[in-house]
Amino acid sequence: MSAEERRESVIRAAVTEFSRGGYHGTSTEAIAKRVGVSQPYLFRLFPGKQAIFLEASRRCCRDVTEVFRRASEGLEGEAATKAMGEAYQALIADDPEKLLMQMQMYVAVAAAEAAGDRAFGEALRAEWMEMYDVANLAMGADVNETTQFLAYGMLVNVLVSMGFQPEHRVWAGFYEEVQPR
Repeated sequence: MSAEERRESVIRAAVTEFSRGGYHGTSTEAIAKRVGVSQPYLFRLFPGKQAIFLEASRRCCRDVTEVFRRASEGLEGEAATKAMGEAYQALIADDPEKLLMQMQMYVAVAAAEAAGDRAFGEALRAEWMEMYDVANLAMGADVNETTQFLAYGMLVNVLVSMGFQPEHRVWAGFYEEVQPR
């Protein structure tokens, strides 16, 4: 494998490991083991654990952004909103690690900010804003619609990450187009 292919393997493994254990609960040893490399090799690819977490988080944000972009292509307004919601549901049903990584990312940014590290949060806020802008443009730059869409999405994230099954009454308030699978 080339260094770039190995780097890609590390990012995928990091998403898996960090989504389960969070930033502080995941060791670089676990990531290296999952990839099949030594820790020293891992640190030749990335300068440290935070850089690995940052790349895993960026990947997660970019994947969600791309799902929104593809789903809304050629659509506008309500049709784009519905298509993005359905595509996001499919993404988290097929790859729940993406959802859990998002949740870990939010916690890690809050912890970094509390410790005085604004740069980490700034990098991830930029990725999140790209996702926001893609959704917002697809909805005709309607800030209220975008806010509602993302608020429902965050509620979906919380309910799914807490393990509420689709038939649970907590889902009853969702519109048909945002019902979980």
